[in-house]
Order: sequence, then structure tokens, then C-alpha cells
Amino acid sequence: MSTQPVADDGLHPRPQLRRAAWTDLGGAWGFAHDDADAGRDAGWHRDPAPFDRTITVPFPPESAASGIHDTAYHPVVWYRRTLRLPGDHRRGDRVLLHFRAVDYRASVWVDGTHVGDHEGGMTPFSFDVTAALTAGADEHTVVVRAEDLPWDAEQPRGKQDWQDSPHVIWYHRTTGIWQPVWLEVVPGTHVAELCWTSDIDSASVRLEALLRRPVRRGDGRLVMRVGLRLGTELLAEQSAVVTDDRVVMDIALPALRNGQDRDRLLWSPHSPTLVDADIVLVDRDADGVERPVDEVASYLGIRTAEVADGRFLLNGRPYYLRMVLEQGYWPESHLAAPDAGALRREVELIKELGFNGARVHQKVEDPRFLHWCDRLGLLVWGEMAGAFAFGPEAVRRLTTEWMDVVRRDRGHPSVVAWVPFNESWGVQDIAGSPAQRAFVEGVVQLTRALDPSRPVISNDGWEMTDSDMWTVHDYAGTGRELRARYGTAGAVEAMLTDGRPGGRRVVLDPDAADPRGGRPVLLTEFGGLSYRPEGEEWFGYSTVTSPAELRSRLDELFRAVTDSPELAGFCYTQLTDTEQETNGLLTAERRAKLPAEEIRRMVGRPSAAMPTEALDRHRREVEEANHQPGDTATTL
Repeated sequence: MSTQPVADDGLHPRPQLRRAAWTDLGGAWGFAHDDADAGRDAGWHRDPAPFDRTITVPFPPESAASGIHDTAYHPVVWYRRTLRLPGDHRRGDRVLLHFRAVDYRASVWVDGTHVGDHEGGMTPFSFDVTAALTAGADEHTVVVRAEDLPWDAEQPRGKQDWQDSPHVIWYHRTTGIWQPVWLEVVPGTHVAELCWTSDIDSASVRLEALLRRPVRRGDGRLVMRVGLRLGTELLAEQSAVVTDDRVVMDIALPALRNGQDRDRLLWSPHSPTLVDADIVLVDRDADGVERPVDEVASYLGIRTAEVADGRFLLNGRPYYLRMVLEQGYWPESHLAAPDAGALRREVELIKELGFNGARVHQKVEDPRFLHWCDRLGLLVWGEMAGAFAFGPEAVRRLTTEWMDVVRRDRGHPSVVAWVPFNESWGVQDIAGSPAQRAFVEGVVQLTRALDPSRPVISNDGWEMTDSDMWTVHDYAGTGRELRARYGTAGAVEAMLTDGRPGGRRVVLDPDAADPRGGRPVLLTEFGGLSYRPEGEEWFGYSTVTSPAELRSRLDELFRAVTDSPELAGFCYTQLTDTEQETNGLLTAERRAKLPAEEIRRMVGRPSAAMPTEALDRHRREVEEANHQPGDTATTL
């Protein structure tokens, strides 16, 4: 079995389902604001005249990188560009127009024909535009209308501000196209989606594939062939007759059966082993002659993520989580990355500072970021952007979009936990509202149904009900306070039952006899030291005025957390300064405020909660990390 080589360079907008040919539609597009929302009735999808400005896609119009840089309220915006189709497509091929993310509602026209709509600012969508293309035309026109109401509190929006200007912990808005747009010409019968899951105990992996095909079901002519390789080592080859649009293949991996040798195949931050996958669809004619129909490249990581006995387990072993809060926000481009290289560099910076994971906060990150987390070895907690109000429409919107998030990202080995809610955003009355509690618990159960392979945190921070981990946000300003709250088993149980670090109860209705219930307890927001040389206090966080004070306070806080034998991990707030929040370990421009090796030493200090085996493994990993090339973040 052979396929054409497909580059895995982190540039492809869909890293786990790659074809060799695709067309990036980023760059200059025509642009227009439509504050009166008159464009649809006025026929802007057919008229080039209103597009009197130029925007650089995929940067949001609020950002400087877009060329527009207008942060005022503009609830409706329009985009327009022309394109040429690749010249090598064949009869029967389909032309797909892909959008990685458009905030918040999108309507799309091609050559004046409406091809579809999408709702949800964080999730991808595609349209088959073949029938809309004007026959014989050399050029074709794509028009996009995006609607993003700044004041709509029932819209999942995360950290995007509803006020005119950023205030407190909310930032400039991201409207319209903010992730890649691309064109792909595919066979009439083609692979549309892929997902990989591991079953180490049974020495196998599962492939779930969704096909688009205009052939009669169950005719036995279409066959899917899969090859799995680790470098030059062929791990498995398997074929299956395609009988439906959904193909599920359980692929045996004999190499996993050797329990003494299987570690070389397993994915972890220390050893981010990835298996390359080639998938070929072949069509057999009546004489048994096979013809390749579609060929795609993918990859997978073999690992398990679960909780037991008060610990987070990676590949069946206790693993102490050392995470950092990642807002994924850049001054010049906002929620959009400045370029594909910036996503790789973000992962490298997090690892250089000694962290083994990132909690991507109130944002569903670009899949290219997850690709680098997979390839370089960084754990990720996948979190949904929250709404700010509760109601039937908010329930519908968040549930629908969250299902798309889980469906999109569940094949990434780096993603080890799901976080559908944060700090009761959008469910502010959960403690007393049966409807809001039912909503949160229902989403948790839905998440487990969609993906039973990862832990789910119901409401990160506080007011948790049905949750696989107890996760607490606590911005205590001193190590002494943290030791008093998390230094002993009794203190942790008191925090879970009676503590109110954010002014709200940590666990709703805890079991009085066993508050933990065997669940891990993690401090998933702490620190937040705001470096402000002018000395002024700022919302919610402690202030330091010099690098020396920052060094001393950081060491105090990290030491208090890692000295706790009760905590299964932590997440420090935060990686970078973001807008008015100056509490990053790095500046907004990604310059370190202290030497990277100093921060890495604090972050990587052995935890009192680590078993002997895990502690020995951790020491080896830290020793190797301290000798890694890098540390290129400059200090202030």
C-alpha cells in the first residue's frame, strides 16, 4: 500500500486529515461594515461596490494585523474575494470551501448563490460549492456575511468584552473570520472526517471515519485500506469493505502486546511519540480491478487519560499536572495567531518554562496549535468559551457548539480533559437554580457520551456537581495562605465542603463522609502576580513592582503548591500579559520577565504528592529539560 507524501509541517489547517493539494485563501479580501444590516436586502452578495476597504484574512477587523483596526461596535461585517480553481481537477470532483472559524454567525455565497449558513464562533464548517460555480468562468467570487452582536449575553463569547472598551478581565472583541479559509478539490467519494482512539489493554486503536460518497450503499465495491507506521516500522495494515458513510475499524497493533516494550509506542509530554497513518479508499470494478479513489494522511498518539485514587493518570501511571493558563491572545492579531509559526512558538515557550500542560482558557484553539502540542508534547485541557446569561437560547447555542468542539478535537492525544464551564459563567445561579444545575450536569453527561476516554471537569473553579476532578481557583496572595488551605488532607476537605476562595462554594452538595470521593484535587488558577512597576493595584490579583519581588513571590507560591501532598497538580495564571491583565510570566510580546531557567526550576520542583516511581521519572525528565536547547525568550 502506498500513498503520495503529504507534508506534516504544521501549516495545514486540518493537521489530522491532510491531502497534498489545498489552496490557502488567506490574504487580501474586500471588506465592508454593515452597521444598519442593510447588505442582505441590498444584494451585497452580488454587488462588489460596497466592498471599499481591504482586510487581511484571517485577522479580525478589530486587530491591527487585519489592516482595519476598528474596535468599535460593528455587529455585521462583509467579506469578498475572487479566486481561480486549481487546473488539475477531474470530472466528478467536488470543490469544498472550508472555514476554520467565523465569529459568530456566517452566511456564504459563491458566484451569487447562497451555499450555506453556520452558527458558532469557535468551530469549523465546510460547504460543497460545486453546484454554485458558474460553468466556464475563469474566476469565481466568494462573499461572506458575519454577524456578531457584541451585547448578546447568551452567545458563547469567552473573554470578548460586551462593553465598548476592554475592562476588568475582558478583551477586545474578535469579529468575523479569525482562522484559516481554504479551498480543496476532492474526489466525489472522499474522507470527510477522521478520529483516532486508543485501547492499550486490547493492543489496538480505533479509526472512525465519515465519508461523503454518491454511490449506492452496501455494494461492496468500496474498500478502505489503512497503514500505520512508526518511522519506517510498519505497525499495522488493515482493510475493510465500506458498507455505510460511517466506517469504524478496530486495528490490531501487535507491538502493543509486549508490555515490557510498549512504552516506546506511548505518547506523553516527555516522549510525544506519534504514529503516521495513511488512508486510501479504493473502488473495485466487476473484474476485481482496484482504482484509488481518495488518499489522505493522518497521525495518532497512543495514550490513556483517566483519574483514580485521587490522582490524574497518564498511561495508567500517576502524572502530576504542571499547567499554565493560556489565553491565546496576541496584541497585533487578538485571538488569531500572527502566523502558523507563532502557534509552534507558543508551545515551545510553555515547555521552556517547565510546564507540561496548558489550560486553553475561554477559547477553542486553532487545530494547528493542538498539532504542535501533539508533536512537541504538551497536555491540553479543552475549554469552551462561556456565555454570560442563562436561558433556552444559551442552552441551545452552547450545547450545539460544544458538541462540535468535542467532535473536532477528540482525536488529539494532547487533549486530556474537557472543561465545558468555567466559574459558573452563564450559570451564575447554579447553586440555587435546578434548571442551571441540570444544564451543567447534562452537558457533562453528554460530553462523556461523545468521548468516554477523558475526564470531564464540570465547572472549573467552583460550584461543581458531577465532575471527574475537583478544581479550585484561589488567588491567595501568600504561600502561607495556600499552605493553610491545601497543606493537609483535613484542610483540603474543609476547602471542598466549606471553602469559598472565589466567594462561592467549591463543591455543591459534597459527601460529608467522603468529600473527595476518590477524585483528584487541583489548584487550576492561582498566582496571577501582576508586574506593575508603578505600583498601582489592579483587579483581583497581587501586585509586584520589581523583578526581584516577582522572583521571590513566585518561588513562595510555587513552593507552597508543590509542597502539598494533597494536590494532584496546578495551573498558574498566566502565560502572557493580556490587554490590561499584566499578570503573565511573559509580556504580551512573549518576552520573559525572569530568566526561563529560574521559572522552570520553580515550576518543576518535585511535588510531595508524587509517588516514588513518578518522582524518579520526573527527576529524569527535569534533568533532560534543563539541558534542552531553547530558552530563547528574552528577559526584561
